[in-house]
Amino acid sequence: MPKRIILMFISEVSGHRSAAEAIEKAIKSLDPQAEVMGINAFHYTNPVSEKIINKIYMGVIQKMPLIWNYLYDNPKISRRLEKIKKKVNRHNSQKLKKLFEEFKPDAVACTQAYPCGMVAGYKEFFNSGLPLVAVLTDFVPHSYWIYEKVDHYIAPSEDVKLRMAEKGVPQERIKPFGIPFDPKFNEPQDKARICRELGLDPGNPIILIMGGSHGLGPINAVIKSLDKLKSPIQEIIVAGANKKLYNSLNKKVSGFNKKILLLGFVDYIHKLMSVSDLIISKPGGVTTAEVLAKKLPMIILKPIPGQEANNTAYLTEKGAAIKVEEPEELGKVVDDLFANPEKLKSLSLACAKIAKPLASMDIARLLLGL
Repeated sequence: MPKRIILMFISEVSGHRSAAEAIEKAIKSLDPQAEVMGINAFHYTNPVSEKIINKIYMGVIQKMPLIWNYLYDNPKISRRLEKIKKKVNRHNSQKLKKLFEEFKPDAVACTQAYPCGMVAGYKEFFNSGLPLVAVLTDFVPHSYWIYEKVDHYIAPSEDVKLRMAEKGVPQERIKPFGIPFDPKFNEPQDKARICRELGLDPGNPIILIMGGSHGLGPINAVIKSLDKLKSPIQEIIVAGANKKLYNSLNKKVSGFNKKILLLGFVDYIHKLMSVSDLIISKPGGVTTAEVLAKKLPMIILKPIPGQEANNTAYLTEKGAAIKVEEPEELGKVVDDLFANPEKLKSLSLACAKIAKPLASMDIARLLLGL
């Protein structure tokens, strides 16, 4: 019988989904016969409320980040939600029972805390021994991940393993494999060839500018700040799924002094990172794992309170990224980095020290062995 594994995430366009897809790709490379089912758990159990809650979430993190900061990993909020979570999980357990009885998985892995809680609730409600693996995709663990019925936790780093142990998770359950990302980010690329294809000059510095899969952050302000630099930089701007941002920038690109390559949602970020000398991006967990694997110096601008702020603190503490508070300060920082190549090299070396390039493969081996 081939191995059967369910991978759960939330949101169709998200780092959580990218992480699940990376694990699936790794599983298939190790065992082509394995049957893998990827599920948007929120949509599967609550298709109507999913759209409403996603819209509220995006609105809060963009317009009221301080509220999100209050809610994120707040022990008081977590305790108050305990009864509600149990009630919701009990309701969802009936839907999961049907799914598990039909697919008969050997293991379930979750790349987001909500489905992890759902499956943990199912295991408790039905006294199930189904192996459950929680795959953390940020560098600081929060309380919404912690459940007694989780068999294995995949931690992004050794530091996170210790923090999880402090939260009461037995150390033997924690594997510091790293954050999963597509193994193609580990493949060497021909920079000169890619630059020719993109119409870029490999002899001049290239800066990759991203705002995550949703194209968030002050990207307009970043472009304006960089346009004042005297050095002949080139910019690759990835708007992601943000069509409004793409259309807005598309009307302005020709008016800037610097050479700008504007892209929407693309599936070759690994190539863009390979030709770039520097990245300015939101510090999402999966993006960060990719950046570290590429040993790409990173500037983080105005991270969202909560997981992004925590990721930023981890990266800057390790010397793998620079945090800039305001777009107006970018020019000075970027000029300094390109004027002092040893600073760029130092950032790159720090990335290499904490990178976990084999995360997806290690997670896949664990799941196939359960």
